[in-house]
Amino acid sequence: QVELAESGGGSVQVGGSLRLSCKVSGYTWRWCLGWFRQAPGKEREGVAVFDGDGSAHYANSVKGRFTISQENAENTLYLQMNNLKPEDTAMYYCAADAISGSWCYNFRREYFGNWGQGTQVTVSS
Repeated sequence: QVELAESGGGSVQVGGSLRLSCKVSGYTWRWCLGWFRQAPGKEREGVAVFDGDGSAHYANSVKGRFTISQENAENTLYLQMNNLKPEDTAMYYCAADAISGSWCYNFRREYFGNWGQGTQVTVSS
């Protein structure tokens, strides 16, 4: 059984930074691990993932601003978010599953069966 617990959300001004954390418990070796977000009235969308080979993939909207990383010793996944914009405002979710290839790096959310409870990020101008 895999459990995911996010933390680190908050309110920042445009151009600010936040680092989200996701504590991962359970067996996830070579799984697809990553971050999604959902703004009010919008569908949940992929932000960044690590595929089973450890390669990072990003949504075009966050490339160059967000960085996904992981600390294996702490079983923690991170999302460093820099130069935040109002359109980054959303609930951010950690997700994981034993999927590979395009299902992972194309952020096919219907194939992710493990989700955290979410952490809110609000960016104001």
